[in-house]
Amino acid sequence: MAVKASRVDMWTGSVQDKPGALAAKLAALAAAGAQLDYVMDAPWTPSTSGTGVVFLAPLRGARQAQAAKKAGLHKTRTLFAVKVEGPDRPGLGAKLTGALAEKRINLRGLSASVIGKRFVLWLALDSAKDAARTVRILNGIR
Repeated sequence: MAVKASRVDMWTGSVQDKPGALAAKLAALAAAGAQLDYVMDAPWTPSTSGTGVVFLAPLRGARQAQAAKKAGLHKTRTLFAVKVEGPDRPGLGAKLTGALAEKRINLRGLSASVIGKRFVLWLALDSAKDAARTVRILNGIR
């Protein structure tokens, strides 16, 4: 079975480093009907202690976008994301990243997980053009 790659808009914003800060943002999105596939929260840097950054996707429709904006989140214009999913098997990560390297596409970031017999891989790329090329290259890889 082939893998499926698709372009996804990533949303981001700062989060205070205190209990409940991320929960409040996620609750606002949940109230707007968001069903998130990806959430990553991390500290900025030691020089910005006290705050972190959250990345999340997807958001659908005006209601969810409005809730995100009200919670201090925005659609990032500097990080271009691709979601790749399909049946897991040994060596697939090497095959997928190798296919991109062969076409000289640089990965800005990668996050992957497996649940049961399926994997999901999130790729961060430098441009919309690279994201579109990534989708074309990876779709259909077996």
